[in-house]
Amino acid sequence: MVKVAIATDSNSGITQAKAKELGISVLPMPFTIDDELFFEDITLTQEQFYEKLQSDCSVITSQPSPGDVTELWDKLLESYDEVVYIPMSSGLSNSCETAMMLAESYEGKVFVVNNQRISITQRRSVLDALELAKDGKSGKEIKRTLEDMKLDASIYITVDTLKYLKQGGRVTPAAAAIGTILNIKPVLQIQGEKLDSFAKARGFKQAKTIMLDAIEKDITERFKGEKLQIHAAYTCSDEEAQEWKQEIEARFPGYEIHIDKLSLSVACHIGPGSMAVACMKYIAN
Repeated sequence: MVKVAIATDSNSGITQAKAKELGISVLPMPFTIDDELFFEDITLTQEQFYEKLQSDCSVITSQPSPGDVTELWDKLLESYDEVVYIPMSSGLSNSCETAMMLAESYEGKVFVVNNQRISITQRRSVLDALELAKDGKSGKEIKRTLEDMKLDASIYITVDTLKYLKQGGRVTPAAAAIGTILNIKPVLQIQGEKLDSFAKARGFKQAKTIMLDAIEKDITERFKGEKLQIHAAYTCSDEEAQEWKQEIEARFPGYEIHIDKLSLSVACHIGPGSMAVACMKYIAN
């Protein structure tokens, strides 16, 4: 049986400690903050990141260097026959495309999964890959399965402030000013490649209702009859996150809700105080 290593990047929300527990590798995403280079969960904690973000430091996201990527693969191939690498969505970063080009020189030993996921849905892909590897699937088979399922997931996000969407050019300064006065909370969606606008709400309460309604529609229409998982994510406080989890559990009894902090690459564009909910299909047995 082929021995397959599973690797991802920190956009999955999987910490270095959790990666060690799972038996996988997580490549930390780099951030340049006021011209100083940091690596997520290595030299930059979640708390430090938000402190710097809220103090109006210049925060620039980047992608792992080709050398860091191949160094990880080379190390894994000392102990494994193949590597399955699951980076963040190709629609949100060039890191996936770069990895796919690098893999061409590995003569079929490295399989880069372009399944257009990030955060909690990317994390689920990593766990699915682990299950497939344990079932004896090859790297090629794992890649094909995950890419076949790439659109079988949705993430809905609402933000506390329009400041970071304005900085990223997703909201004009005028719209941000009016939205702030009217307490407008945009609801965003990640389904496939990009972060897109989904709806507008007056306040957090309505925004959360819109997101839960969207999940219910996915369950009853888009994924009707399918076995689904519901997960949550956040950049708000842990206390608010637990309340959000309880709201989801109350709306969808019978689902075990996993909740995680949103990856910093997403948080950089939406800021602190955000909440998200996602649904995704179980991997086919």
